[in-house]
Amino acid sequence: MSRISTLNLFYEEPDPDRWLPFDRYPRGLIRRVIRGPKRPGGQMLVFLNLCKGLDRLGAKYRVNDYGYINKHSDELACIIGKPFVLDKIKWKNPILLGASVYSHPVDDLNLLMRFDVRKILVPGPWMEEMCKPYWGDTVSCWPVGIDTYQWKPCADDNKNIDILLYDKVRWNHDYYQNQLLEPIRQRLIDNKINFQEIRYGHYQENDFRELLKRCKAMVFLCEHETQGIAYQQALSAGVPILAWDRGGPWQDPAYYPDKVVFGPVTAVPYWDERCGDKFTDAADFEYKLDSFISAVNAGVYKPRDYILENLTLEKCAARYLDFVNECR
Repeated sequence: MSRISTLNLFYEEPDPDRWLPFDRYPRGLIRRVIRGPKRPGGQMLVFLNLCKGLDRLGAKYRVNDYGYINKHSDELACIIGKPFVLDKIKWKNPILLGASVYSHPVDDLNLLMRFDVRKILVPGPWMEEMCKPYWGDTVSCWPVGIDTYQWKPCADDNKNIDILLYDKVRWNHDYYQNQLLEPIRQRLIDNKINFQEIRYGHYQENDFRELLKRCKAMVFLCEHETQGIAYQQALSAGVPILAWDRGGPWQDPAYYPDKVVFGPVTAVPYWDERCGDKFTDAADFEYKLDSFISAVNAGVYKPRDYILENLTLEKCAARYLDFVNECR
């Protein structure tokens, strides 16, 4: 393959017509008027933050130039996501795929036979282990970088919230409302801990950023994360986290238990003791809370240091370029 001077990046969000031909355009405009600007989801942030990191490294790239890539079949196509992009054209190129494409290899068991995929990137280490039986050494773990320039600490004088309770419980929410959320709320109330709540999918990014400026710590509730950009944004902002980490199998109902049984998984795949502490259930939260609050007040945790060491835009973009070079 010829030497790559400019990366060929591909990422698109599917937006099909729903009722009439081309109705996706007025629907998009109406959504924007009613709901405001669309909040980028986790997969889109992978693409956007990769581009930010490449910009900071001075790396050149073109985006979604299907005409160019069709005429240069020897050049590497970097398909960040999503799966429907693989069906946009007849790919003749070697491909670097991911990290926002498939949830599991069973979604496309013939992938490696249909395309010249040199490397598949997945967001985190437990997902890499889950995919290895299907994709072997073709799969590698790669996290996108966190924008540490945008997500940065705020002066302690502005901290008037003790705990930000971040609810990203995806499935069986009613059950966990009773078994996890309500006991946590009650414990915080009983301890006279000032807290506010935010729920994934129900806020604008700036709302979250402003709350992080005001809070001393965060309780993060999610069954599992492949990377976990939101909790890492909090760490980058210098906010220690007490994370629900129940372990056990991957329980996405689209796969578990009929299609895929894999474990253990984690809600905080990028983590060390500088980030905070973890608990397994409501009873363990009760046990851990006091020591966590004491450590926060004593300045024991250094969450931003962890992000600066491991997950900056520049470092993660540089790792991506290493994978590009491996695919040549």
